[in-house]
Amino acid sequence: MSDCLFCKIIEKKIPAKIEYEDPEFLAFYDIHPQAPSHLLIIPKKHIEQIGDLQDVDETLIGRLILRAKQIAKKNSWKDYRLVFNSGLEAGQTVFHIHLHLLSGRKMDWPPG
Repeated sequence: MSDCLFCKIIEKKIPAKIEYEDPEFLAFYDIHPQAPSHLLIIPKKHIEQIGDLQDVDETLIGRLILRAKQIAKKNSWKDYRLVFNSGLEAGQTVFHIHLHLLSGRKMDWPPG
């Protein structure tokens, strides 16, 4: 998508502090962090929101969560939160699916 912020980050047209990259995924630090460590992990395949996932994307999403686990382990983050927002009312602001990986503080529930 030519107007997608995250696609532009993938294409290196917009800078980001990248933590991890492989042929399938990119992980970078959120510019508005909600925790001391706050990464966004995105598939390089453009999918707007969780509701747009197809059956063919099942393994992609599984691997996305496993990447989050690997990144947390590499950074010695024992406790962390994983969050998907899907849709405007759920707080999604960039319409390219992304997994939030947050660590470094106590996470309250419900979120405040």
